[in-house]
Amino acid sequence: MATTVGQVIKCKAAVAWEPKKPLTIETIEVAPPKAGEVRIKVAASGVCHTDAYTLGGLDSEGIFPVILGHEGAGIVESVGEGVTKFQPGDHVIPLYIPQCFECRFCKSPKTNLCPKVRATQGKGVMPDGTTRFTCNGKPIYHFMGTSTFAEYTVVAEVSLAKIDTSAALEKVCLLGCGIPTGYGAALNTAKVEAGSSCAVWGLGAVGLAVVMGCKAAGASRIIG
Repeated sequence: MATTVGQVIKCKAAVAWEPKKPLTIETIEVAPPKAGEVRIKVAASGVCHTDAYTLGGLDSEGIFPVILGHEGAGIVESVGEGVTKFQPGDHVIPLYIPQCFECRFCKSPKTNLCPKVRATQGKGVMPDGTTRFTCNGKPIYHFMGTSTFAEYTVVAEVSLAKIDTSAALEKVCLLGCGIPTGYGAALNTAKVEAGSSCAVWGLGAVGLAVVMGCKAAGASRIIG
């Protein structure tokens, strides 16, 4: 069986060529991962309001053309030089908020403040300032360091979490954004206490995750 390691991969992706216009399915080229990077075969991706927000031209950091998507799960296809935490075959979730495990925030419970976030997103490129995507000879930008609306994507090593291979990828992809957003809102922000009565406005993916968080915290009554 032919290997794709070190090769440019052609695959399908939903490309946003410009704001306020529908996504189009295109054949793109995905370059091999460079040092400190990982290429992933995306198995599943959710759709978040943030994707629509950027596509709608409301995101001040939005840059086009771009491959959106940041709620994904997949399998590592290949790794770049120096990558030690992942290997081909690992099941992973891309992280739009990186975790370097080295800064003072990553060594505390405040890992969401890792400063590497400014290197992995906000500019539409990888940390080295270049993109791994092209389409018909044109560079396509990355989104939130993840770009999960493609069959293959490349992310920085610090933007990945390894998961159990028995986890259903079409379900755990939601752990990339919606579930921890709502769950964390209940436990970390609202600090719901056992026996509390809670009211949740809006029962979409994030709202239902809030309900899960309230239940885990021991709330006695949850109204949605």
